[in-house]
Amino acid sequence: MRILVSDNLSETGVEKLMSVPGFDVEVNTTLTPEEFREVIKEFDALVIRSATKVTADVIENANKLKVIGRAGIGLDNVDIEAASKRGIVVMNTPEGNVITTAEHAIAMLMSLTRSIPQASGSTKSGKWEKKRFKGKEVFNKVLGIIGVGRIGRVVADRAQGLKMQVIGYDPYINSEVIDSLGIQGVSLDELLARSDYITVHTPMTAETRNILNADAFKRVKRGVFIINCARGGIVNEQDLHDAIKAGIVAGAAIDVYTKEPPSDNPLLSLDQVVATPHLGASTEEAQENVAIAVAEQIVDFLTRGTIRNSVNAPNIDGAILARLRPYLTLAEKLGCVVTQITKGAIQKVSIEYIGDVAAVETRPLSISILKGMLTPILGEMVNFVNAPVHVKERNIRVTESVRSEAEDYTNLISIHVKTSEGENFVAGTIFGKNEPRMVRINDFRLEAALEGHLLLIYNIDTPGTIGAIGTCLGKHNINISMMDVGQVLERGQNIIFLRTDTPVPSHVKQELLEMDNVDIVQAIEL
Repeated sequence: MRILVSDNLSETGVEKLMSVPGFDVEVNTTLTPEEFREVIKEFDALVIRSATKVTADVIENANKLKVIGRAGIGLDNVDIEAASKRGIVVMNTPEGNVITTAEHAIAMLMSLTRSIPQASGSTKSGKWEKKRFKGKEVFNKVLGIIGVGRIGRVVADRAQGLKMQVIGYDPYINSEVIDSLGIQGVSLDELLARSDYITVHTPMTAETRNILNADAFKRVKRGVFIINCARGGIVNEQDLHDAIKAGIVAGAAIDVYTKEPPSDNPLLSLDQVVATPHLGASTEEAQENVAIAVAEQIVDFLTRGTIRNSVNAPNIDGAILARLRPYLTLAEKLGCVVTQITKGAIQKVSIEYIGDVAAVETRPLSISILKGMLTPILGEMVNFVNAPVHVKERNIRVTESVRSEAEDYTNLISIHVKTSEGENFVAGTIFGKNEPRMVRINDFRLEAALEGHLLLIYNIDTPGTIGAIGTCLGKHNINISMMDVGQVLERGQNIIFLRTDTPVPSHVKQELLEMDNVDIVQAIEL
């Protein structure tokens, strides 16, 4: 077996790979994109970090490649869909950076509070500016955490050790779970109004992008400090700059940027900003942990066929995987859809398998559903291994049932989700051998492909409404590549399910929502 390590990896991880009989390990971190595309055809496995770009073009040339292992969490540099189509397993190591990133956030908080980087620079230049760098105590101050997942919980624990008051906002976690951590669960508005410090620990999603923007800074407590060690773009950089200049925000500590390395970033010009070059995961322990983890996962996969921490395949035998693949794809996409159309923290999930699908092993399918449901919330942190763990941590109740008698379709997977704010029902089937289709949303029946940029519109069934929707999208140069309509005649209602070539911006969604006969507009990304 030939294994290529194309990014800098801890020696311990490389040695673990090299110690396996029959493994031919090559470390080459200087390949150009053209060279990489050419040599990849010779390898069975690829180990990367964040620098290597595994594009669809590269994957197309990877004739022997069986597995891609990422030492770390983020997989923005891998075309997962292209890898899945070629049957290439993609793994990451989501747990290795948790402690390290949380500790960096606390270090940034303390550095910001006491102006440590600025004071250090001043003292080294020969100055003695004690009055200029008078700081504050964090004792009894309010720390607001946006995102109470794995990293957010460690930050809360460390902050509680500093005797800070910790409040948290996470619409996808039930309030009793947040309270059990010693964190006071609050709304986003309350967190903004009360916090002396605000730190974000969420993945980058459509919902979290620019969650701290000009509008949010109008609602914060004057003199608040902002910390971002999560993802660039969660905090709007220009809006944060303007809030600091206006004296609304006292300062910020930033480790991640919309563009990395940052160039012409307005925040870097401000003395009130502590900036580090994406160091959240950069400790000896973390790099060692993820290198060892990815090496062990590659070894297990190539020698025993065991799949761990995969983002595109559950932990099952390869032969069974091939047979289940269409159902797994359907299950994951249905889960992803139902989360994006349902507001609130998930409390209960009821799954039913009907017809042919009831005769297969349904446990991997249920895990695929849970992974799909959590992906819009957790992004790359969730995979087929840890999805059930995240579900348990969120106190989500999951029930399954099977029924062999088919009704309208020879196979059907249905999901009923109840949250703190409502409930929704979706169902889907396989057309032909491997084409997933959604065939029902609540009372509406339709037949819609599950891929790309989707828009779900609830509207009153009146002449001209569908045409007006198309005209609105066309006016903004948004092309409709697919349209499916479901009806409930007795209620005079429609749902319109659209696929567009590009995502629909928020201002266009608002324009659609302002139409007389349009009730709900929801964007879905698959």
